[in-house]
Amino acid sequence: MTTPKTCSIFFIPVLSAIVLLLSLNGCGFKNKPIPPQQMVPRAVTDLRYQLNDKGVTLSWSYPIETVTGRDITEISSFEVYRAVVPADKYCKTCPVPWGRPVDIPGGAVPDEGKKTATYESSLLRPGNMYFFKVRSTAGWWAESADSNIVSFLWNIPARAPEEVQARAGDKVITLSWQPVTMHRDGSPVTEKVEYQVLRSEGGGTFTPVGKPVSGTTFTDTTTRNGRNYLYKVQSLSVYEQAVVGGGESKVISAASVDRTPPPRPVGVHVIRTADGVKIFWEPAGANDLQGYRIYRRTAEKKKPVRIGTVKAPYVMFTDTKPPQNAERVYYSVSSIDNRKPANESARSQEAMAILQ
Repeated sequence: MTTPKTCSIFFIPVLSAIVLLLSLNGCGFKNKPIPPQQMVPRAVTDLRYQLNDKGVTLSWSYPIETVTGRDITEISSFEVYRAVVPADKYCKTCPVPWGRPVDIPGGAVPDEGKKTATYESSLLRPGNMYFFKVRSTAGWWAESADSNIVSFLWNIPARAPEEVQARAGDKVITLSWQPVTMHRDGSPVTEKVEYQVLRSEGGGTFTPVGKPVSGTTFTDTTTRNGRNYLYKVQSLSVYEQAVVGGGESKVISAASVDRTPPPRPVGVHVIRTADGVKIFWEPAGANDLQGYRIYRRTAEKKKPVRIGTVKAPYVMFTDTKPPQNAERVYYSVSSIDNRKPANESARSQEAMAILQ
């Protein structure tokens, strides 16, 4: 008995459909799909950290381009990875045991300038090395490569420096403080302690000034006269593996003071006239020049006395009442600036007037 042809014709399409369905059910992604390169942000390259007595603050700049150089308008999120290694088990060549990342919301990327992201972590245990890295995402699976890695040792921080004082000078401000001898928990300091001076200008963010110092004084030579600065000092515990940031002192303010006088006048000469003795000199070139002071002495005197003041730009003065009984009189000139009290230059060389 033969099978009808219609059954064979019907069976073949059904079998093909079953095979196709089975093959579709087995289709899936073993890994994340590879995103187009024009969507992947460039890796963060400026990840940095700041330690204080409460923990660590991470900061980094938003990527502004993809790996192909196209502008990015928005970062979806950041992934912050952390690893913890006991200090006594740390080795430089061992792999870093990264944990699961913490997601941080991103945001729009500005058209101009930089935008900074921050992350704070206070759950730090003494005696451990900490490692951090960051990735950014710009949509589903469009994830950047790893940022630079930052690492530090965390131990019980030293206390904050106390009795911080500031002494203002000409374009310099000198800070001083008492040495730190105790940790935050009251235990004595046995490690080396250094100090980092932090400065804020115009109420902005405090940033380090210079390198850490081992002593208890620091001179800031990067100030501008008349501008107010805020300062605080942070203690740093120096260990073999790393440096642990300690407490920060109370904030103090200081402004450097202009104590530089204008140039000393030159070219002083005198002429006797019917009105008296006229004194002339060359202009002293200075942006803050206010004027000049004129001095006079007789031959028997060693110290001159001031007899008048002239405002700039004038460079002439008339002594209408020279000493009547003096044979020779000596004149000199100094320059002054517009500070209060004014900074005065050294007196010029004397010019002699013969009266008799």
